[in-house]
Amino acid sequence: MYAVIKTGGKQHRVSVGDVIAIEKITGDKGDAVVFDQVLMVEKEGDVQIGRPIVAGAKVTGEIIAQTKGPKLIVFKMKKRKGFSKKNGHRQLLTSMKIKEITI
Repeated sequence: MYAVIKTGGKQHRVSVGDVIAIEKITGDKGDAVVFDQVLMVEKEGDVQIGRPIVAGAKVTGEIIAQTKGPKLIVFKMKKRKGFSKKNGHRQLLTSMKIKEITI
């Protein structure tokens, strides 16, 4: 059984027991989070596709940690103009463990 959920502007395929890294959501370690924007659910070969979401479907997860992603370097340069700009970015992430998928 798996589901496709939408969170943080992205879609994630999740199953029970999966650990995923999503964009930061509010909450502390151990808090339960319910995702109600479920786009698709598959159970024993039976696929339900939402238009745009599956009615009554929910995915429950638990926050494991609030972390940061890898450091990315953003470098811009215009040749022969003397312009260069260096910047960095680290995305804030939340590690989630999927506990339950209900239809």
